[in-house]
Amino acid sequence: MKQIAKIVLGLAGVALLASSCNKVLEEHPKTLYTPDFFTTPMGVEGGLTALYAQLRYLYGNAYYYNILTTGTDEATYGESADGNFKDADLSGAGTLNASTSRSDNLWGQAFTYINTASGIIENAEAVGLDKAMIAEARFFRAFDYFQLVQTFGGVPLDLGAGELAFNSKPVRESTRNTVPEVYTKAIFPDLKTAVNDLPVNPRLTGTLTQNVARLFLAKAYLTYAWWLENPKGIPTYPETPRTDPDGHDAKWYFQQAYDLSLEGINNPGPYGLMDYFYQISDGAHDRNKEIMLYADHTENSEQYNGASLSYGSGGGMDNFAGWMMNWNYPNMAIQANTGNRINPVLRTDQQYCGRPWTRMAPTQEAIATFIDRDMDSRFDGTFVYVLRTNWDRGGNSATYVEGPNGAQIGLNQPFLVFLPEEDPTVKQNVDVSQVMIGASPNYDFYVVNPSGVSRRMYPKIWKLGPYRTNTTGTGQPNASHARPFNIAKFSEFYFIAAEAAVKGATGSKSARELVNVLRARAGKWEYEVNWDMVHVADFSEEMVEATPAVITIDYLLDERMREYYGDGFRWFDLVRTQTWAERAKTYTICGPGKNDLTPQTVTRDIQNYHYLRPIPQGQLDNMKMDKAEKQAYQNPGYWSEKQ
Repeated sequence: MKQIAKIVLGLAGVALLASSCNKVLEEHPKTLYTPDFFTTPMGVEGGLTALYAQLRYLYGNAYYYNILTTGTDEATYGESADGNFKDADLSGAGTLNASTSRSDNLWGQAFTYINTASGIIENAEAVGLDKAMIAEARFFRAFDYFQLVQTFGGVPLDLGAGELAFNSKPVRESTRNTVPEVYTKAIFPDLKTAVNDLPVNPRLTGTLTQNVARLFLAKAYLTYAWWLENPKGIPTYPETPRTDPDGHDAKWYFQQAYDLSLEGINNPGPYGLMDYFYQISDGAHDRNKEIMLYADHTENSEQYNGASLSYGSGGGMDNFAGWMMNWNYPNMAIQANTGNRINPVLRTDQQYCGRPWTRMAPTQEAIATFIDRDMDSRFDGTFVYVLRTNWDRGGNSATYVEGPNGAQIGLNQPFLVFLPEEDPTVKQNVDVSQVMIGASPNYDFYVVNPSGVSRRMYPKIWKLGPYRTNTTGTGQPNASHARPFNIAKFSEFYFIAAEAAVKGATGSKSARELVNVLRARAGKWEYEVNWDMVHVADFSEEMVEATPAVITIDYLLDERMREYYGDGFRWFDLVRTQTWAERAKTYTICGPGKNDLTPQTVTRDIQNYHYLRPIPQGQLDNMKMDKAEKQAYQNPGYWSEKQ
């Protein structure tokens, strides 16, 4: 049976030119590409820079972020969630299918830029493009295919002109290659070339290097090794034996992932670990040495930002993922010394505040994964669990608001704190307009017990909060973030090597030694984000001693949550290790209503077929094929006769 599909031409809608004078990627909008554009130096360089711009369409896009986070053991849908988030939760509030899965964003973008990369690769040598810059195109082609194969299974290598060939004509025919073909024909060869040909140091700020390619090759080896081993018997599609065309087994690929990761650690180039965990995500430290790849933005120019700096529509190149796990905290109201009720905590462009959408919420189990918070700095460097007063930013002249037990809460002081442990003295019965918060004789600020975390009110994410230096007052609350969205981190080398070691890889470092490098760093403090105060302490020795003698995959997944919560890694982590159904099957949270104060246990229906996302309905609708052929093209489990 001939399978036919529509694959969008890879001619990017924006041409971006690299400027060696400014040492940054300089962007010049271009509305139309023609195939012969890639036969000119300007064309291949413009297409190459467009490959960097594509990152903004995925990373920072809240709907793609949602599909990588909601429905995992990190998060569920929040009070104001629409179908995009309820569908992804797989808990019965919505239905995930070909029409509702927001992985359509990946499918819709990736093939365009895969074809762009192929056009650059085919024409670059003829126009004299340096092989290191050709390697950048090879990296991005592999990068896009790696995201696709993890998400959908096997995908087309032939976009209409032959496998991995640039196509200049619209076509409606293609065949999905198998998972091993995508890895061994596209991902591995391109990344190996990138490792060999990319420079040690970036040619421009934020461009690719040898070690970035090494990191992604190690991740691809690790992921493919799990796929070959298939410990839980998860089905693949298109159906194919779990054998490697190059004759290697899972053990070989686990070892390659380990060896490459150690090589990356020992030859860091310009990268390395930050001294303190909070610095990785702190806006003042953006583009730091631990971040190896990011979708860049700027507060200084709308053209170079790729999105408006005054109004965020929640689409396109907007970086608005940080709005999602941000509850509606500005709707609290409390009596002030002026005699009026005021909002004690206003939304601003500061990192601990930001625009609230309440589309997503952490589960109570996710919050509880962060243990030893007095020693481990990662909870403080991930969440906002202390809401400090800032009413002066709105021009209010009050000097204090009423706190519990007759306390007077002044400016920049804690107003509401989410407690780390259950306190039976807390009564959650203080009405502050839109939410009920707790009071206790033990605290001079308001509090919420861990059991009070709800779809309406929860510790919100700090990592992705806004950061600007050019506004005052409440700032511009509707603009999307002008920060880079982080995609890859140097610390991942340690986790990849540790995971491979647990799966049998051998070398100079054990899984425990590798994990302890990051745990030791987590134990070091210089500043407390939530209490806004200097806090110099070193619990690295205690953190190392508390690490189990035997490291398991389950322990690594707990550690990965503590290290990477909210980074958009989680769905890939759980799918790779085939632990999604086990770890995310149930979760606990209070409801979305103001008076929903009783925790509820929710059960998800995660089936084996969910380990692949559906081919988007828009793709199926544009195929020139009959119903049976469309059904054969769709991943199993997602077909409906109504289609």
